[in-house]
Amino acid sequence: MNIFKKSLLLLLFTAAFSGCYDNVISSIPDYPVRLQLNLTTTYPTFRNSVNQYLLFEKRILATDYIGFGGILVYTGFDGEYYAFDMACPYEAKNDIKVYPNDLGQAVCKKCGTVFDIDSGVGNPSSGPAKEVLKRYRTSLSGDVLYISR
Repeated sequence: MNIFKKSLLLLLFTAAFSGCYDNVISSIPDYPVRLQLNLTTTYPTFRNSVNQYLLFEKRILATDYIGFGGILVYTGFDGEYYAFDMACPYEAKNDIKVYPNDLGQAVCKKCGTVFDIDSGVGNPSSGPAKEVLKRYRTSLSGDVLYISR
């Protein structure tokens, strides 16, 4: 019986920590994402801001890759940087996008779904979508914010 408890505990521990963001299945296809934002020279007002956003619907440099529908970069109320694909997961088309408002949400103009982006998750809070926004990795190194898949 003791070995059964240990096996069950190991199984639960493994299941709890094996799930990670990269395993989320999304209706938004995996497109290349690579963006570097200099927060001192190019976007100085974005650094250390709260509830602010930047939209990238077209490449700025030839080396930029902006995912399927473009990239929404957001600073949450916690001061962290978050990045999402702008394509609405309910519509799953690269030309139907979500746009942020001043309430820490992103809204799809076509289906009307409201996504909460203020905590970096992108959960739908109202509307027909059940899937979260596709999220990208962010990492700050010095003055440069790196965004990748």
